[in-house]
Amino acid sequence: MERRSQWTGVRLGGRVILRLDNLTKSFGSLKAVDGIELEVAQDEALGIIGPNGAGKTTLFHLITGLLKPDAGAIVFDGREITRATPRARCIAGIGRSFQIPQPFENLTVFENLLVAAIHGRRRREAQVVDACGDILERTGLIDLANRRAGTLNLLGRKRLELARALASAPRLLLLDEIAGGLTEAECLELVQLVQDIRKSGVTIVWIEHIVHALVAVVSRLVVLNFGRKIVEGEPRAVMASEEVREIYLGIAA
Repeated sequence: MERRSQWTGVRLGGRVILRLDNLTKSFGSLKAVDGIELEVAQDEALGIIGPNGAGKTTLFHLITGLLKPDAGAIVFDGREITRATPRARCIAGIGRSFQIPQPFENLTVFENLLVAAIHGRRRREAQVVDACGDILERTGLIDLANRRAGTLNLLGRKRLELARALASAPRLLLLDEIAGGLTEAECLELVQLVQDIRKSGVTIVWIEHIVHALVAVVSRLVVLNFGRKIVEGEPRAVMASEEVREIYLGIAA
């Protein structure tokens, strides 16, 4: 049954898996995240765009616990996690990729997944081996399973970022600039992979500057500027709005 977000009036299908309530974070006099209120429905794919310095990655750091908010609350699956540790949030079902891939370079691709699965799922190695193998297949990394992660090209590293996040069995997956630096063909491959992940039942929140990749996957788009949520709605309508053209694209009306 569809419902409307209490914060924005945007229609949401299904129950809310993530809620941000007046989330605020400052660095000195700079408000990187300024009173963000947002709801994400289970199984939704939400896109976030904005110019550099808009607060997008800081928002992800707050959701995953790498930073603590100055004010506001984070609720995941009905439980407040505002002060929970990053590990506790991962175990609860929040996974993420980083804008700059951060693999364990001296471990193999497969070993990278095992580490994520053992700690994210709190399981022994024997219990996660098969699941990691399945993820390698899904992400196109099976032929590179025994390759050291530090030897992968950019696309391979991006795929490994996704694979490691999936290895922790997330219900909510945060993607940070996962398409950045890829060729057009590589970007298309990545879009297909993210679409497949969404179809498997994982909720996605995706920060991306490659807007055409984002619009191919997400059903709702949020625009941030100077830490504030400026516009929210259907992706093509958001991108066509004068406010976004001026703020995000730098095109005056």
